[in-house]
Amino acid sequence: MAVSVDTVYQTVLAIANKEQRGYITPQEFNLFANQAQNEIFEQYFYDLNQSRRVPGNETVISDPRDIVEEKISLFKVNATTPNAQVDSLGYVSLNNIANLHKLESVCVCYKNQPSSASYGYSASNSSDIYVVAEELNNASDLKRRMSSKLTSPSYKRPVFVRSGGTYGSLDIQPALDYQVDKVKIDYIRKPVPPNWTYVVINQNALFNPDGSAGWQDFEVHASEEKNLVVKILQMAGISIKDFELAQASSGKEVNMIQLEKA
Repeated sequence: MAVSVDTVYQTVLAIANKEQRGYITPQEFNLFANQAQNEIFEQYFYDLNQSRRVPGNETVISDPRDIVEEKISLFKVNATTPNAQVDSLGYVSLNNIANLHKLESVCVCYKNQPSSASYGYSASNSSDIYVVAEELNNASDLKRRMSSKLTSPSYKRPVFVRSGGTYGSLDIQPALDYQVDKVKIDYIRKPVPPNWTYVVINQNALFNPDGSAGWQDFEVHASEEKNLVVKILQMAGISIKDFELAQASSGKEVNMIQLEKA
């Protein structure tokens, strides 16, 4: 379902060069392409929030929320093995999770539990059992939870707060034993930057879809091809100082948004 980086580049060149406006180099295109893809990707989350405010319908292919969720699903990573590192202080580092963008769920496996609190473990059962941890807003919420026996985190109902920023670490309670306890994180990853790779023949850059050269198609949903072209043309128009091209592309984008939101 990927969008061909070459198709988008050739379309952008054809439109930009129609009236000899100027040439967009591969290096410029790759920069514009990455920015356009990131803008479209980030917009998915705003669209999802907006779609939740309006009634849906029973037709999956035309329901606004289902459409947006399908686009986001391309970037969901469901961990099948432990993928988060627990440091010696019991914190969970997020730095080793590739392209992490948003957390979906945090699942904890407590292998080292007091016998009185054992959850699913016994001498005859050594399999890993994971429980989903609840996210709290901040450290103050965690302190309030831990101050009462009724709300205090347990091995069946762990909680966590973020520390050190979005991509820093997680403080999970009950505390983790870094030697044996395990953590799996389901998350939404960032899209890989697109890359139009080429070889120069007779002073012309020709597309070279060789994986070893770093070629990478767009990762956003296939339906985004026209949006990619329009967004890249906006940036290209500014770059080559053709403000008519930039203005026309902006007008086209507004029309497409109005049609999608209608």
